[in-house]
This record gives sequence, structure tokens and C-alpha cells, in this order.
Amino acid sequence: MNYQELLSSVTPDIYQRLKRAVELGKWPDGNNLSAEQRQLCMEAIIVFEQKNLPPEERTGYIPPKPGGACATEETDAEAPLKWR
Repeated sequence: MNYQELLSSVTPDIYQRLKRAVELGKWPDGNNLSAEQRQLCMEAIIVFEQKNLPPEERTGYIPPKPGGACATEETDAEAPLKWR
């Protein structure tokens, strides 16, 4: 099984367990996650969320500000960039 097949086989139960392990820094048996394990778990979590959850329910989602740079209002005039 290659890496992509493994990521495709993540079930909602596995997703919850991986998410909990990252939150606590430990596996369910109490062993600590290594830095590499934490990174791989986060990758699996992100891939699962990308395929199965709407954007507002994904890890790290930040809602856009109304009228911000990504506003979808249609206008004929171009808005100037505001540098801070």
C-alpha cells in the first residue's frame, strides 16, 4: 500500500483518533508521539478534512472578514491595495 492509498483509507474513527493523538501528544496507549509521527498525523487529518468536511469545519479555518480583500462584491471600479 502506498502513501496515497493509506491516506484514502482513513475512516472517520481513525480521523478522530489521530486528531485526539495530536491534541494530547500521545497515542491512546499513553506513548508519546514523536515529531515525525505528529507531522504525519497532521497530514492525514488535513487530507481527510479536505475530502470530507466543508471548509468552515476544517482545522485552521479562519472565516473571511466582510468587505475584506477576498470580498465577492461585484464592482466596476478597482479597489486600491492598502499597504500597512
